[in-house]
Amino acid sequence: MLSQRQLFLNHLAQTTDFPLLLEVERAEGVYLFGPHGKKYIDLISGISVSNVGHRHPKVLQAIQEQLDKYLHVMVYGEVVQAPQVKLAARLSEILPKQLSVSYFVNSGSEAVEGAMKLAKRYTHRSKILSCINGYHGSTQGSLSLNGSEEFKRAFRPLLPGIGHIEFGNINDLDFIDDSVAAVVIETVQGEAGVRMADEMYFRKLRERCTTTGTLLVFDEIQAGFGRTGKFWAFEHYNVVPDILVCAKGMGGGMPMGAFISSPEIMNSLRSNPILGHITTFGGHPVCCAASLATIDIILEENLLSQVEEKSALFHQLLVHPAIHSVRSKGLLMAVEFESFPVLKSVIDKCIENGLLTDWFLFCNNSMRIAPPLTITLQEIKEACEIILNSIAALKM
Repeated sequence: MLSQRQLFLNHLAQTTDFPLLLEVERAEGVYLFGPHGKKYIDLISGISVSNVGHRHPKVLQAIQEQLDKYLHVMVYGEVVQAPQVKLAARLSEILPKQLSVSYFVNSGSEAVEGAMKLAKRYTHRSKILSCINGYHGSTQGSLSLNGSEEFKRAFRPLLPGIGHIEFGNINDLDFIDDSVAAVVIETVQGEAGVRMADEMYFRKLRERCTTTGTLLVFDEIQAGFGRTGKFWAFEHYNVVPDILVCAKGMGGGMPMGAFISSPEIMNSLRSNPILGHITTFGGHPVCCAASLATIDIILEENLLSQVEEKSALFHQLLVHPAIHSVRSKGLLMAVEFESFPVLKSVIDKCIENGLLTDWFLFCNNSMRIAPPLTITLQEIKEACEIILNSIAALKM
C-alpha cells in the first residue's frame, strides 16, 4: 500500500517541486501533530488563518451547534440564515458606522474579486490601482492586481486597466485621478515581507481618493482579526476605507471571507443587473458560526492587548549574526536572512526540529512568523530556541 506522502504526490496537484511533505494527523492550540506523535509548533497559523489557535473549544462548539441545525440551504442572499445575520451585525458593531454591510464569500481572493466588481459598478469607472509588491490573491482578477511580474507573466493576458504605484510613496498618489475606480492596498504589505507605511501616507491616500471620487479598498486579509495588535490594522492609521476586504483569520480555521462597505455602495449590486454578484457557498452557515465565535474569542480573551508583548519577545530573542533584521507589525513578522537558499535550509532544519515556518512570496529571503495570537510567552521562547538551534546546527 502506498504511503500518504506518495498518494499526496501522485494525486494532489502540486504547486512547487519541493513541497514541505509534513504529514499532519491532528492539531491543537499552537501545535501540529504528525502520525507518530511528533509535535510541531505552528509558527505561521496556516498563513495567518488560525489566529485563535487550532480547534479552539469555542469555535468547535459553534460549529457543532450549527451542524445540528443545517448546512447549506440556499445560495447567498436569498434566505434568512441566523449565522449570517448575527455575523454581519457583529461585524458592523466593531467597524466604523459607514462599514455596515457585509457580503460573505469563501476566501480572500473571492473577496478581492467582489470588491473590484463593486468599485467598478459604483463608480462607473474601469481603472484600478494597486501597489508594487502587493498581494491580493491568485484568481484572474486578484492576480491582475498583484505587484510582482514574476508571478503574473506566465498567465497573461490578465485584466486591462490595472496600474501600480509604490507603497508608501506620497508622490505616486498623483496617479490617482477621476478615471480610477479604486485603489486596492494592503494596510501592511504581507507577501512583500511585512512592509509598513506611516499614518501620514494613509491620510494623504484617503484625501486623494476622496478628492477624485476613487474608492479606497483596504485589503486586511492577512492583517485583520487582531494580527497587528488592533482588531483591524487600519485602526493604527486613523483612516477608514470605502471597502474593507478580509478573510484568513476570519473563520477560526474555516473557509471564510468578506467584502464590507456602506449601504449606498453595496446597494449598487442589487440592480442593473440584478444579482450583480453571486456565490453559492459564500456565507456558509457553519463558517459564519465559526467566524462569530472567533470574534468573541479575540475580544473576550483580550488577545489584542497581548500582541505587542509577544511581538517584543520575538524581537528580543531572535538575535544571531545570520539574522539581518526582524520587521513586524504586531504578530505579523519577517526575519530576514542573506538569501533564499540560506533561509530554506533554516526552514527545513526547523521542521526537522519540531517547528513549522515558511517564507514570503515576494520576499523569499525572509522567514514568516505569524503564530496564533494565543501563543504563550513560554511557547515563544521554545520557538525561538528551535530557530536559533537550527541556525547553529547549520553552522552559520
